[in-house]
Amino acid sequence: MTGVPVQGVKTYLQGLQRHICDAITQIDGKPFLSDAWHKAPDEPLLGNGVTNILEQGAVFERAGCGFSHVRGSKLPPSATQHRPDLAGAPFEALGTSLVFHPRNPYVPTVHLNVRMIAAMPPDAAPVCWFGGGMDLTPYYAFEADAVHFHRVCRDALAPFGDDKYPRFKTWCDDYFFLKHRNEQRGIGGIFFDDFVGSDFAEGQALMQAVGDAFLHAYLPLVQQRKDTPYGERERDFQLYRRGRYVEFNLVWDRGTHFGLQSGGRTESILMSMPPLVSWQYQRPLLTGSPEAALTQEFLVRRAWL
Repeated sequence: MTGVPVQGVKTYLQGLQRHICDAITQIDGKPFLSDAWHKAPDEPLLGNGVTNILEQGAVFERAGCGFSHVRGSKLPPSATQHRPDLAGAPFEALGTSLVFHPRNPYVPTVHLNVRMIAAMPPDAAPVCWFGGGMDLTPYYAFEADAVHFHRVCRDALAPFGDDKYPRFKTWCDDYFFLKHRNEQRGIGGIFFDDFVGSDFAEGQALMQAVGDAFLHAYLPLVQQRKDTPYGERERDFQLYRRGRYVEFNLVWDRGTHFGLQSGGRTESILMSMPPLVSWQYQRPLLTGSPEAALTQEFLVRRAWL
């Protein structure tokens, strides 16, 4: 793309995918299956990517980490709801995205996405922006875990101004919210979109700072909780809460909508789905139970720091 240094962003995102997958393999003991894909010339979206997937591991029941680099003739509605002037413009998008679903209910599910989108409106210079973030979805409440995760997020953003963490934390709380249930998806983290910064270099640097902070935020929680004993009760609650994760991704998530609306690769877009999940018409929670503590004390908006 003329005037946009895409290759540097691509090199970083591909390296981030490899680095994270190598670290997860060391913990789990099972390697990722690497699935390279290409979109055919007759499809609405051109491009390629690599979906790395680990299933039925010792620590992770399902861990998906994908890189994609795609081009299309028309930005989908999910990408232009805040930029109506770019509606219908040709575009190029690069991103690395992951969702890890652990086996042990005491280890939280985690999501990370870092991306760049460039639109090429007719008779105008390309318009580029960055987006992404990371958020944590626990099934059992540990305040120390939430504080650690948010502290790493705050520290990653600190070089870019004291306003970034509180702004992006609020944005995360607003975004990862199940409106149809009036409920937070998890304990949040940081989320940003349509970020330009003072120039392209600052936008890229902020995106990379978020990506580089991910393993520092998440791996200590995995190491501490992965061997915690659990039984049928905890497993049953984990599968029930996973239902909320699925609901959000399919109903509200802009990334899922962008991928499906633009003609992306369905298998890679839906790698975020957990392998097992359950729904119950009614599920009363016992007052004072750990399960009730999660919904009443953690799945609410809080200042963790």
